[in-house]
Amino acid sequence: MTKKGSLGWSHIKKRLESFDRLGLIDLVKDLYEYSPENRAFLNARFADSGQEQAALEEYRRRIIEVFFPTRGFSNLKLGPARKAIRDDHKATSDLAGTLDLMLTYVETGTDFTNQFGDIDEPFYSSLESVLDDLARRLKTSEGAEMYPRFRERLLKLARRAGHIGWGYGDDVTSTVEELEAILGQR
Repeated sequence: MTKKGSLGWSHIKKRLESFDRLGLIDLVKDLYEYSPENRAFLNARFADSGQEQAALEEYRRRIIEVFFPTRGFSNLKLGPARKAIRDDHKATSDLAGTLDLMLTYVETGTDFTNQFGDIDEPFYSSLESVLDDLARRLKTSEGAEMYPRFRERLLKLARRAGHIGWGYGDDVTSTVEELEAILGQR
C-alpha cells in the first residue's frame, strides 16, 4: 500500500525501464552517496569474493554501536540493531552472515546487561526473540550444517547469560541446551 501522494513501485519501475545503462548507473551512484545505509547495502550486495567479511563487519559494527556507542551514551534503542540484521539479509541472503549477526546481537545485549545490570522485560524479550529466530534457522537443514561454526559462541553465551534475571538466563540456557541436544552430535 502506498501513501497518498506517493508514486508507488509500478510508477518507478516504469520510469526505470526507460533509463539507459548510464542513467541507471548514475541513479545507483546517487543512491550510494545519499546515505550510509544505502552504501552498506550496495557494498554487501556487490561484494566480491573476499570482500563479504568487510561488508558483514559494517553491519556488526552497527549492532555493537547500539549497545556500546563510541561517543558517550544515548537512550538504548534496539530497532537499529535489529534493522542491521534485516538489511544485511536483504542485501546478501547469506544465511551464515545472518546467523552471525543474530548471535552478535544476543551476545552484545548480554554483555550490556553484564556490564550495566538488569535492564527491563522488553529488552530481554527482544534478545530472546532474536535468539529464538536464530535457533529456528539453525534447526533447518541448511542451518544445521552451520551449527559447528556457532557452537562455541552459543555455549559461551549460555554461560555468560545463565545468572541474568527476568527469566532471560533460563531462556538462553534452555535454547542452547536444546540446540546442543539436537545438533551437537553432528
